Amino acid sequence: MKTVMTSISFFSQRSTAVIAQDLLGRKLTYASSEGIVGGYIVETEAYLGEEDSTAHAFKGRRSSFNEALYGPPGTIYIYTLRGLYLFNLVAQEKDVPQGILIRAVEPCCGRDLMERHRPKSGFELTNGPAKFMEAWGIRDKKLNGTLIGTGPLSLTLRQRRQPQQIIAGPRIGVSQRGTATFAPLRFYVAGNPYVSNLRKREMQLTDYGWKK
Repeated sequence: MKTVMTSISFFSQRSTAVIAQDLLGRKLTYASSEGIVGGYIVETEAYLGEEDSTAHAFKGRRSSFNEALYGPPGTIYIYTLRGLYLFNLVAQEKDVPQGILIRAVEPCCGRDLMERHRPKSGFELTNGPAKFMEAWGIRDKKLNGTLIGTGPLSLTLRQRRQPQQIIAGPRIGVSQRGTATFAPLRFYVAGNPYVSNLRKREMQLTDYGWKK
């Protein structure tokens, strides 16, 4: 219960965009039947619900597909896109369907297990929202609608790796309809090589963009 309450207090009374930035550097872990995998969040995208033309809840859309988005803060929302699984966290109070897509993580434990699940080496292992889910062995929606920290997926809120700089830019692969397509709601650790679509010349390979 303490973990759940800590999660709720982390999400409450802040904008979804602010929370998306604060998630950068937080450690996300998954305790599977095969072992523990984990990584530091390096890229997120905020989705602002009913007023966001790229969001699943735009104009109040609500169905069995996105019902988890209407849950309390810290609810896990997993959905599929072209057969791939993506992981989100609900950011606002119950029935306010705003969420944050976790786009990429920098592995910190269980890398051998990740490479068995996803036979890629280097930064390609987890530098995308479907990539890290595949590497972690999450290939179903069993955790959809559950609260972070009450099951095998947990988020460390006591401490955080500090980014040297956070970049804000347009989200990737969103709907081209409406007014929110180019909203600067994708946030990432500047220079971290696990950020999706990062060009080699932008990578900081000495410190990965973290403060010492």
